[in-house]
Amino acid sequence: MIVLKTVTAIPTLMRWRAEVIRNVFGVEPHPRLLVANRRYYRTHMADGTHLAFVAEFDGVDCGCGAVCFTDELPSPDNPTGRCAYLMNIYVREDFRNRGIAHRIVGKLIDEARRRCCGKIYLETTVDGKSLYLSSGFTEMPDMMKYYDPEN
Repeated sequence: MIVLKTVTAIPTLMRWRAEVIRNVFGVEPHPRLLVANRRYYRTHMADGTHLAFVAEFDGVDCGCGAVCFTDELPSPDNPTGRCAYLMNIYVREDFRNRGIAHRIVGKLIDEARRRCCGKIYLETTVDGKSLYLSSGFTEMPDMMKYYDPEN
């Protein structure tokens, strides 16, 4: 049985974040990055702009996911201006292909819709693309991202 638990404890959030960085990004998290993540959690968990869940399968923690809430200038495609950015979606390898990631993504979408977010978006890896497409996401060919060479 899959159970999703809301997580607010920063040590738990930090353990999951470090695991995601190791397994998704393929690097050991630098101590400065962990400090920045801890600062982010302290600020955004307290003000309600970050919501995190841990998935449990038959009593064992096996995955996680989070959503960050922001506001943008309201527009025709997002009249509320509310945005949800799904992040840190991860399921441990031994628990994959059991519907856990779908449950996590569904919960995050439900929370975004409950908060009247007119725009729900995320970044994906090649491995996660089919999950997000089957969850109702579409690709956005008109997006660009700037990388600052000094950071």
